[in-house]
Amino acid sequence: MGDSYRDLIAWRKAMQLVSEVYSVTQAFPREELYGLTSQLRRAAVSVPSNIAEGQARFSPREFCRFLSHARGSLVEVETQILISQDLGYLSISKANALLKDSAELGRILNGLVASIRNAA
Repeated sequence: MGDSYRDLIAWRKAMQLVSEVYSVTQAFPREELYGLTSQLRRAAVSVPSNIAEGQARFSPREFCRFLSHARGSLVEVETQILISQDLGYLSISKANALLKDSAELGRILNGLVASIRNAA
């Protein structure tokens, strides 16, 4: 599993997604600051946070549980990206780029869970 959560590709990709989400939400309407902007940022931040917390547990079962939480937050992010696109806050191309990154991260998380379960 590596020495640190920072060694995990999933964590690194999740951190990149957080940066992208913060970047695109800066252009959201001011009235969304405590609404969609906040929700989308919080869900994005939850993904690498859960990966890190799970890895720190030193229990394969616990790690998988936290990776499941990360996956749940990731689908929240995807849903909120689609809502943002529907409301006209994100262009189709920007939404698609974020969804592509999110889907890649989802596949990485699924692979990580599978490798942990196979090793246990």
